Amino acid sequence: MIGDGAMGSVCGIILADNGYQVRLWGAFPENIKDMLECRENRKFLPGFKLHGRLHLTSRAEEALDSAGLVISAVPCQYMRSVWQKIAPYLQTDAAILSVTKGIENDTLMRPSEILAELTGHDRRLGALSGPTIARELARQLPATAVVASPDSQLAQWGQQIFTRKFFRLYTNADLLGVELAGASKNVIALAAGIIDGLGLGDNAKAALLTRGLVEITRLGVALRADEETFAGLAGLGDLVTTCISPLGRNRYVGEQIGKGQKLRDILSRMDAVAEGVGTTRSLTALARQHHVDMPITFKVQAVLFQGQEPQEAISELMSRTPKPER
Repeated sequence: MIGDGAMGSVCGIILADNGYQVRLWGAFPENIKDMLECRENRKFLPGFKLHGRLHLTSRAEEALDSAGLVISAVPCQYMRSVWQKIAPYLQTDAAILSVTKGIENDTLMRPSEILAELTGHDRRLGALSGPTIARELARQLPATAVVASPDSQLAQWGQQIFTRKFFRLYTNADLLGVELAGASKNVIALAAGIIDGLGLGDNAKAALLTRGLVEITRLGVALRADEETFAGLAGLGDLVTTCISPLGRNRYVGEQIGKGQKLRDILSRMDAVAEGVGTTRSLTALARQHHVDMPITFKVQAVLFQGQEPQEAISELMSRTPKPER
C-alpha cells in the first residue's frame, strides 16, 4: 500500500482481514509513528483499529521489497513526486492497482498514465474505483466497486483479493473510462455541494447529477472510452455517492463555497485532499482540448478560480438556449 490516507488505510485493513500480509507506506514518518503507537490512523481514519497483519513503514524500500502487487493511494497531484522517489525500489514484474481519482494538472494524465510513465509502459496496471467512501468500508457496510484493467488476469486478481461479504467487486476492461469517470465525478460533486450550500433543493441536485453525467459521458466518448462504463459503478454509482454523502470531501468544499466561504480558507482547514479542486482545472483543459462542451464543469472552474458568484453561475446555466435532451 502506497499512501496512508483514508482509502489507503481501509484498503490495507480489508486485505489484512482477508489474510494477506500488507505493508503500508506513508510519506510522513510522524504519522506512521503515531499509527504504530496506537494502531489507528487518527489523522485520516479515526476510530478503526489497524489489523495486526498490516505492517507500517515510512521506508519505501521496505514497503516495496519483493511486493508482487502494489496499491497506489496517493492523491493525483502528488503522484508524480512520490513515485519518482519510490519507483527505483519497485520489483520489475510488480503490478500496480491505483485507487486514486483525479487528472494531473499540466500533463492532463490519468493515474495509470502517470504510473506507466514513471514505472515502465510494459507495467501491468489497473484501477479500483466506484462508490467507496472509506469510513463506510471500514464499518463493513455493503459496498460495490469495479477493478478495471486491459489485463483481465490483473482485474480478476484485484477482484479476488478485495472481495468480502460486504464488498462486491466487478471487473471492467475499460481502464480509460473508469479513471475518467472517477476523476470527473469529483467536479460535479463540488457543484452539488454548492447547491446544498445555497439551499436550492433536491430538484436542482437531481438535474445536476443527470446533466453532469451527460457531460462526463460526452467527454469519455470523445476520448474513446466505452459509453456503458459511465452508466456503471465507476460512473453513475460513484457520482451519486459523492454528490449526496455528507462524508464526501468535494461535496463539503462546494457546500462551504455555497455558504460564502473562500476556497483558500476551506482548504486550509482540511487535512485530507479534495481531489476535485485540482481536477477541475485539468478537466476544463481536457474538454477544451478535445472540443467537448461541459457547461457544468466550466462553471465550477469559473466559481473556483475566476471569481464568479455561485448564484450567477447557476443563473447562466439555467438560461442557456433550450435544446432537446438528446
